[in-house]
Amino acid sequence: MPLTILVVDDDLGTRLSISDYLELSGYLVITASDGQEALAMVEEYHPDLIVTDIVMPRINGYELVRQVRKKPSDRLLPVILLTARIKTQERILGYQSGCDLYLPKPFELEELAAAIRNLLERSQIIQSEFRLSHPETLGISNTISSHEKSENLAFLTSREQEVLELLTHGLSNADMGHQLHLSPRTVEKYVSSLLRKTDTSNRAELVRFAIKHGLVE
Repeated sequence: MPLTILVVDDDLGTRLSISDYLELSGYLVITASDGQEALAMVEEYHPDLIVTDIVMPRINGYELVRQVRKKPSDRLLPVILLTARIKTQERILGYQSGCDLYLPKPFELEELAAAIRNLLERSQIIQSEFRLSHPETLGISNTISSHEKSENLAFLTSREQEVLELLTHGLSNADMGHQLHLSPRTVEKYVSSLLRKTDTSNRAELVRFAIKHGLVE
């Protein structure tokens, strides 16, 4: 399952250029146009990394990072701030808010991708070391996961249910998108959410899980 990156920027061109480049690099990309929308997507999709602009309506990048860091589960979530603001005090403010990297605009997409790879590798190493050094938490985590899985299944959205039904018939993202009037990229986001909620690692496991638990007819 590809790692998920949330790209947040109120400029549509910037969102599209970053998203397209990262998707070609093998990531699953979700997008938001401001910090408030981004917070909702963090809650729903649990991305592996956030790339965000600073100057945005409703909630700016600084406040977005501060809000994300309030949740214990997201305190180690890698965040890259993108901005045309390059004064020293503004960079300091970015790091004080909790970002991992401050990348000034204009930037090269290749440089951004390299920074993302580095932060994701570091994040995965930290998580692996934590699991190895705290084996006593694994049993607790498994119990919680089973409980959360049961709760999550009760909260499948109507659109997720529709995607799940079509997925069990072996349809591709393009075919599902055609029937549901969605883009293949949006369909992939729903599939990713279903995988997370059912704690399955691929589509075959998801289909088996759905059939076993009576989630589809």
